Amino acid sequence: MTDITIQNFESELIQASMVQPVLLDIWAPWCGPCKALGPLLEKLEADYGGRFKLAKCNSDDQPEIAGQLSQAFGVRSIPFCVMFSRGQPVDGFVGALPEAQIREFLDRHVPSEAAAEAAADTEQAEALEAEGDVDGALAKLQEAVAVDPANDAARTDYVKLLIEAGQVAQARQAWLPVASKAAFDPRISALGLWLDACEKAPTGRRPHDLQAAIDANRRDFDARHELAQLLMAVGRFTDAMDALLEIIMRDKEWNGQLARKTYVAILELITKAPPKPEPGAAKGALELTGKQAAPAGDPVVDQYRRKLSMALF
Repeated sequence: MTDITIQNFESELIQASMVQPVLLDIWAPWCGPCKALGPLLEKLEADYGGRFKLAKCNSDDQPEIAGQLSQAFGVRSIPFCVMFSRGQPVDGFVGALPEAQIREFLDRHVPSEAAAEAAADTEQAEALEAEGDVDGALAKLQEAVAVDPANDAARTDYVKLLIEAGQVAQARQAWLPVASKAAFDPRISALGLWLDACEKAPTGRRPHDLQAAIDANRRDFDARHELAQLLMAVGRFTDAMDALLEIIMRDKEWNGQLARKTYVAILELITKAPPKPEPGAAKGALELTGKQAAPAGDPVVDQYRRKLSMALF
């Protein structure tokens, strides 16, 4: 439990919430319900095993913090608790609620034990992959999926790395449990199309045969799409998109817009996740509602998005 002041607001609340959810309890020494709620929150912090951090703010000593948060949420009484996540206040509750209701509130924002363990494994996998230890990264991601099968982020990272490592059969097996989500999850859909391409590549026509077919008939869209899939399978993503653009520019509706869908899938695959905020990157003290600067885009992704837009319109 940490006492929040104007001096440590950013480090102990804003920046700390980048790492784990932080529940801020705004209280006062004269408030009877506050005295009842405080020990219960401390108990829950221990019960949750470090999956969230409890912070407290004495509204008499820190009126600026208490006043701005109360105004932001339209609350005029205490105890008042605010959940911070990723540097922002995201939810709150007022009054000395029963333990069961507070647990319900916490469970909406605090990761489960399995999710927390999977997140730690995924973070370790990212570090191992950055060091070039692909086998170690795969082992960590496999652990993450095993401990939290519903963690789609860990699963898609695992499938992607398996494909990149050439373990296509294993990637297909890891992807199948989320196949039903492909219709509304672009990441899962993109991985499914990548798997299709990788599975077809060993038995398909060779590049020179496909190019000969295209040279003989510029509207041989089957050959163009097959060539794009082959390029996709070997990781030549921009070349694959160039081949698909030729189809899109000539016939946007070909085969149920398959060329466009495959192109969009490749964009999804090559789009990197936004970087995690660095220490000190959070908003300044009490600046809780301003617009954040948009992250810089990948020039290759931006270029190919523009190409697709021009081809479609």
